Amino acid sequence: MHQKILVAINHSTGSEQVFEVALELAKATSAKLMLLHVLSSDETGGFDLLSMGIPYASLAVSELAKTHRKQWEAYEKKSLELLRSYAEKAAAADVPTEFTQNFGDSGRVICKIAETWEADLIVIGRRGLTGLEEWLSDSVSNYVVHHAPCSVLIVQGKVPQGTTTGRTKEAAAQQQ
Repeated sequence: MHQKILVAINHSTGSEQVFEVALELAKATSAKLMLLHVLSSDETGGFDLLSMGIPYASLAVSELAKTHRKQWEAYEKKSLELLRSYAEKAAAADVPTEFTQNFGDSGRVICKIAETWEADLIVIGRRGLTGLEEWLSDSVSNYVVHHAPCSVLIVQGKVPQGTTTGRTKEAAAQQQ
């Protein structure tokens, strides 16, 4: 079965659920876990002022760069702490676990790490976007499903009560 499970972790509310599903699978199959967080400006909401063509004086850009660097360092530290906390939980459950934090495009990095680590399975969450909304948001889970070198388990985020994902209320009512 699965011997090496790559778990994509981020700061979303669904990450705990993704980790728990992966941990249970690892315990059931005696698999190893690789926890991965991808440092991405998409997650931090960062942007590059210079690429926007805004004519800031070099001093203003320098100050903005210093501020951004401090925020980025805090983000890196917070992300490593998150990975360490999940690794400690896995160790407490006697599941061999390692973790890594890489920079880049989330979907591409996940697929590359899965390939180089020779993962049997990728466990990743999704936000529940569908159709045009998913396409416009550059869905990481969608990219991974289409480019992964191994099987992918998508953990659906909890959908708020009274809403449906991609179905009309009439279709949801008909299925009940």
